[in-house]
Amino acid sequence: MELPDLRRELARIDHDLIALIAQRQSLASEIGEAKRRLGRPTRDFDQEREVLERARATATELGVSPDLAEQLVLSLIRSSLTVQEQEHVAAIGGGSGKRVLVIGGAGKMGRWISGFLQSQGYTVEVADPAGAIPGFAHRYEWSESPLDHDMIVVAAPLRISNAILSGLAARRPAGVVFDVGSLKSPLRPGLTALAAAGVRVTSIHPMFGPGTELLSGRHVIFVDLGSPEATAAVRALFAPTMATTVDMDLESHDRLIAYVLGLSHALNIAFFTALTESGEAAPRLAGLSSTTFDAQLAIAARSLRRIRTCTSRSNRSTTTGPTRWVRWPLRSNACVRSCAIRTRRASRR
Repeated sequence: MELPDLRRELARIDHDLIALIAQRQSLASEIGEAKRRLGRPTRDFDQEREVLERARATATELGVSPDLAEQLVLSLIRSSLTVQEQEHVAAIGGGSGKRVLVIGGAGKMGRWISGFLQSQGYTVEVADPAGAIPGFAHRYEWSESPLDHDMIVVAAPLRISNAILSGLAARRPAGVVFDVGSLKSPLRPGLTALAAAGVRVTSIHPMFGPGTELLSGRHVIFVDLGSPEATAAVRALFAPTMATTVDMDLESHDRLIAYVLGLSHALNIAFFTALTESGEAAPRLAGLSSTTFDAQLAIAARSLRRIRTCTSRSNRSTTTGPTRWVRWPLRSNACVRSCAIRTRRASRR
């Protein structure tokens, strides 16, 4: 066969592979439905191990790398679990007929929580001056709402969330109120005011980003503020998922998160700062990079993109990749040090 013919044959095989994946996804959906009927959990680790062992054995028989087969099947398992979890959430979600207001719903995490609640049958309204998002009712100012919702979620930036929580305390809404902030000390006055006003309030910290689809292996921290009813109501939102819930008190949260998140960010900053101060040309080091170097560079770049949100002096022209690491760390160090200092001070209060 000539090269064009070989490529056409390869394209046909690729098409067939994708078609088989679609068929597998459809079957995975049916399996998820059967699990719900039988009352079985979405994830079955024994079954996963059996599938992986079968894939490696089949690969060995066919002369294919067992590691390649395992990685491929792991991706398929993860995709199937995502489908099953999302359908499970939609099937048993208790939001039908209930209304939720998401303050700050146009932000990345606000969009995630809005979609997550909508998938459970809740009617979600977004309050955000940034504008409407498709598929949701919208108002620009939360303060103009009658606040007659079953739940109110504060997913606004930390710098304004405390004022929002304090404003809610003054109006004493009847529904459950909770925030999704990654730091709790800056929100303490507003959260305390809500509790003192008799509002059913709790606080959570989803330990994952807004791009997360599968919650298996992910953690959600719950901070009870004296209203077990509120904490139970919000915990029930995650019950249909495979997320692991962790209980923590308000005083411990920021101190522990400073290690879990702050330390990892500090390491990434140190990595980029060392590159910046090395004086070596980026293209030269990129040409010598190893697998470990490339992986660390990718992790550090993702971390820096998240850290950029804490400063208004974002360098819009900065791009990721080994050729553009020089400018941003020098601008970001002050921000990161400031965030770290605020976290340490807050954890000592």
